[in-house]
Formats: sequence, C-alpha cells, structure tokens
Amino acid sequence: MDSSEAIYQGIKSAGIDFIVSVPCINLGKLLEIVEKDPEIKHVPVTREEEGIGICAGAYLGGRKTAILMQNSGLGNCVNALGSLYQLFSLPLVMIMSHRGTEGEPIIGQVPMGKATPKVLKAMELKYFNPKTPKEARVIVANSWEKSVQKESPVSILLDISYW
Repeated sequence: MDSSEAIYQGIKSAGIDFIVSVPCINLGKLLEIVEKDPEIKHVPVTREEEGIGICAGAYLGGRKTAILMQNSGLGNCVNALGSLYQLFSLPLVMIMSHRGTEGEPIIGQVPMGKATPKVLKAMELKYFNPKTPKEARVIVANSWEKSVQKESPVSILLDISYW
C-alpha cells in the first residue's frame, strides 16, 4: 500500500469530510487524491492558523475536519489551538508532514523538526508517529473518534522515512 493512499483510506474510514491544507511536497500526492474526492470539501489556505479557524467553523457547521500541513506550521497555530480548540474542547485531526527528522536534506527544517513533539506535549495534545502505511491507515481511521473523545485536536506526525 502506498503511503499517501494509506492516509487517504484512513481519512475515508474516519468519515472526515472537510479538509483544509497548506502545500507541502511530502503531502502533494495526498492533496491531489483529496482534491478529486467529491465527498470531501477541500479548502487550500495560505497559512496554518487560517486553516485552524476555518476547520473550527466547519466543525460547528456539522463537518468532520482535518488539516493537512507541514509541521513547521505548528508554530503558526499554537495560539489558535490553545485559545480556540482547547478552550472550547473542539476536535480536529492534524496530519503533518514531519520535516526535520532523520534524512532531512534542508538544515533549516531540523530545529522545528526537533521541537514539534515537544510543542505538542507542552500543549497536552495527543500525537501519533506511524512508521508504516498499514499503521498510518489504522491510526488515521481512528483519529477522529480519538479527537472527539479527548475533546481536543489529535496529531499524526509523518516523518521523512514514512514517505
């Protein structure tokens, strides 16, 4: 099973029907698949915190939401996650290409790559780090329910080695 296809199958199994995305090379194939799915409303945005707000509105309108982004955008979202999602106990699935991990060719990605799990832990946000497409499909498939149960965003970090 292809790595992008596994994430997509997990998204479909979870019933996620509203996705916001910020472009990322690792997520490119997945974004193409999502864009072609008529059952998923896909909204590309330019900044991650913009996507966080749009997902909140979509959730309040009855949608099951996710954001596809690079982990470097997590820093842009911290305030929106804390002051909106955590304050009002909203669910959200955050699927992140985890740049800056082993094998990263761009040295500028490494600091945020190391900081990402620490930021999520500091915010008390649950995250998963699947290593194989099979594992990722199962984690993504269960991610929406976990987020609803925890009344908080859930993140899935996909390291460079995953792709």
